[in-house]
Amino acid sequence: MSEQTEKAPAPKPTVEELRAGIKQTRAELGETVQALAAKADVKARAREQVEVARERAAETVRANQVPIAIVAVGAMAVVGIILVLRGRRR
Repeated sequence: MSEQTEKAPAPKPTVEELRAGIKQTRAELGETVQALAAKADVKARAREQVEVARERAAETVRANQVPIAIVAVGAMAVVGIILVLRGRRR
């Protein structure tokens, strides 16, 4: 009965295992520090958000060519009307 309840002590890690663990911990810590530094860089985050907004706008424009054509024709019509009205005044 005492054999089932008692646990054998875990074997002590070797020097190489300890070094590997330290190396892994350092790598993880470096990644964490880089992530925190990126979050703290407000200017870079703002630039990134602007770039994302530009990409979304460009994608929307590419997907919806008809409304852009209608706006362009409307603008040309307004310019034409203004030119005709100015010509009549002279």
